[in-house]
Amino acid sequence: MATIKVMSGGAPKEVFLALTSAFEKQSGHTVSYSFAVMSALRDRLAGGEAADVLVMPTNILDGYEKSGVVRGKGRGVLGLVSVSAVVREGAPKPDLTTVEAVKRTLLAARSVIFSTPGATPSGTHMGKLIETLGIADAMKSKTIYRPALEGGVELMASGEADLGFYPKSEVINAKGLALAGPLPADIQLTTIYGAAVTTASATPEAGEAFIAFMRDPAHRAVWDRGGFDKP
Repeated sequence: MATIKVMSGGAPKEVFLALTSAFEKQSGHTVSYSFAVMSALRDRLAGGEAADVLVMPTNILDGYEKSGVVRGKGRGVLGLVSVSAVVREGAPKPDLTTVEAVKRTLLAARSVIFSTPGATPSGTHMGKLIETLGIADAMKSKTIYRPALEGGVELMASGEADLGFYPKSEVINAKGLALAGPLPADIQLTTIYGAAVTTASATPEAGEAFIAFMRDPAHRAVWDRGGFDKP
């Protein structure tokens, strides 16, 4: 039996933690996770850090497959995750029904938090969106950059920020917070998350078994509760 090292973005963390014990019991393998923002994962891989399975947006995995970092065999799509606004539990939910409403909501907010642009897909998207809306200067002094799983949730819960924008899966079950709704379709970012076994893995069959287990339709409800839509 193998120990499977999984390097993953933060979006699927809660789902993986909910399903891992069942996988380990069924397969006899053990799983070791390393969750980080996408820019950090890519830097670590470039620096030679080893992993058996990579869990990332599929466009990034496409590049790694072309460059020979991951195998095509056993690769699979796990689910879709979109960007949602989040507020403290009990706080009024802002109007996000149109692009113009989102612009007004951002300008009216006391403070806004999202991941650092360039570090994660959602943070990059929000940074570009604020530029596109023409409100970058107005937002500069009241924007906090922090990934949800690296303190962003806590800053929201403590009241340091009153409006956040994160992948739904990273905040859907966060204590003290409530989803305010998705961005409108015209300005939404939907990320397709997938998994692939690395070419350097000494136990590729174990990695393939992990991916197959996580993709099993029997576990769809766990992904739904974790904020992922069906691929």
